[in-house]
Amino acid sequence: MMESRSIPVPVGVAARAATATESEAARGNLPAKLRAEHLSFYYGAFKALSDITLAIPERQILAIIGPSGCGKSTFLRAFNRMHDLSPGARIEGTILLNGEDIYAANVDPALVRARVGMVFQRPNPFPKSIFDNVAFGPRMHRRAKGSALAELVERSLRSAALWDEVKDKLHQSAYALSGGQQQRLCIARALAMEPDVLLMDEPASALDPIATLKIEELMQELSRRYTIVIVTHNMQQAARVAHRTAFFMANEQRAGFLVECSDTATMFTTPADKRTEDYITGRFG
Repeated sequence: MMESRSIPVPVGVAARAATATESEAARGNLPAKLRAEHLSFYYGAFKALSDITLAIPERQILAIIGPSGCGKSTFLRAFNRMHDLSPGARIEGTILLNGEDIYAANVDPALVRARVGMVFQRPNPFPKSIFDNVAFGPRMHRRAKGSALAELVERSLRSAALWDEVKDKLHQSAYALSGGQQQRLCIARALAMEPDVLLMDEPASALDPIATLKIEELMQELSRRYTIVIVTHNMQQAARVAHRTAFFMANEQRAGFLVECSDTATMFTTPADKRTEDYITGRFG
């Protein structure tokens, strides 16, 4: 029988994981918001992901962890069809959003990206004002204008916990904000499209500890309304914020695959697979 070893984590992390589990139980058996079924992904002849099946419940945070080069970001970006922009990229299998195949021939990729927002590793505000950054998507998709647009911008900035800090300088450049504020602005920009899902690829890796804490607190608050998938190399961050955690590895051909997925408390205390235990206890990766 596998000896149980848990990752050394800060005080309070175990309590956070337990709280997440209790919250999950209280919510009941939530339906899957996103589902990958037998997903494989290719860059030309190179197979980057191999036969991944994974369901992501509604209004929860799923953290994806694993060593570098195991396909975490490739998997994340498949959910909003960002790979459509890469020559030679193709998928096998299915990705379902609310039960609908987002790669079906009649599906507009731009509409998928509106429904599945993306926040990147480094803040990437547009060279525009704070207001125009948040208003950009709704304007492009003609979702709001005039006072309705102003209300949407305010609501999005409030949801990103940024309104009180920028309400008096909405028409100043977004580049005048700090790194943490810029990342929250990028979150507000994604929320302005009123998405079903929010994807985050290492959203706090370029930020200082205080800004990181604000992003983590924001993620927990947003999970009350949105399904969130986060890729992180920081296992302590996964333990702090995620309801469920998925562990990826790469095989000998460098194709990423899913080792296991479970509620976060279980993943960090009694993982089902020896390879997961070895990774979270620092034996490899």
